[in-house]
Amino acid sequence: MIEVKNVTKKYGKIVAVDNISFTIKEGEIVGLLGPNGAGKSTTMNMLTGFIEQTEGNIIIDGYDTLRRPKKAKTNIGYMPEGVPLYTDLTVKEFVRYMAEIKKVEKKERKQKVEEIIKQTGLKDVEKKLIKNLSRGYKQRVSMAGALVGNPKILILDEPTVGLDPKQITEIRNLIKELGKTHTVILSSHILSEVSQICNKVIIINKGKIVAIDTPENLEEKVASNNNIYLTVEDNNDKMKDIKIEGMKKLELIQENGDGTKQYMLEAQKDMDLRKTIFSELAKENITIFEMKKADSTLEDAFMKLIEGGNK
Repeated sequence: MIEVKNVTKKYGKIVAVDNISFTIKEGEIVGLLGPNGAGKSTTMNMLTGFIEQTEGNIIIDGYDTLRRPKKAKTNIGYMPEGVPLYTDLTVKEFVRYMAEIKKVEKKERKQKVEEIIKQTGLKDVEKKLIKNLSRGYKQRVSMAGALVGNPKILILDEPTVGLDPKQITEIRNLIKELGKTHTVILSSHILSEVSQICNKVIIINKGKIVAIDTPENLEEKVASNNNIYLTVEDNNDKMKDIKIEGMKKLELIQENGDGTKQYMLEAQKDMDLRKTIFSELAKENITIFEMKKADSTLEDAFMKLIEGGNK
């Protein structure tokens, strides 16, 4: 669906994107991540055809963006960051206007506009001026504009920025639903959001790609220790002498005001000691209030990869 081959973008002597290559398959939801100034926006602008690459090739659904720009662009719906909209139009007028400039067939235009308004949950506000809408509805209007023309690929730049928790959940659910019928590229600073929505992640740092993988694989790669955190009531102070097969280390983290203590137990790699811990502590009359396995997150993977690239 998308092929990026040895693409470089230079601004004079400054290299914004440095010889990057990746492919995105049809139906994938891909997160594009990187710190500020890493080259994310430049990459997205090249994919949309807004700017041209200095070197390399970008192929969109079989069309080279430099040789067949119009054909390539018809496959892309773009939702830019900052929600730039014509705020003096009503919702319906804006979507209709987008249908006109994207040359949706006149005989189909009315029906297509209605379908997109319904799909993006805008029916109740279709007659309202955009400037009078909440930020969440403005995001939906921007997404509706991207959907006009039924593009195969949606490129969404920070689609949930500035939204409250309820609005974020609604937009996430909408993106997941759109992912069933579109290929989606999503740029976001909220890494937990990317982890929940995307099935592949591309991380860029200093213009170079530092990782391409699933969120799960990236999280697994940075998991260094097999740690379990325990909160226990230990009236007879037996935890310090506890022996469990497969345990490498037991460390007291803190003593809580309610008489409980929190410990960090490090187990041998690939061993799950939780059942054994329940059994052994019960024998010593140690009450477990909480036990949780320390999981690595996409944030951990992101920071480790970026810090590694900065050294």
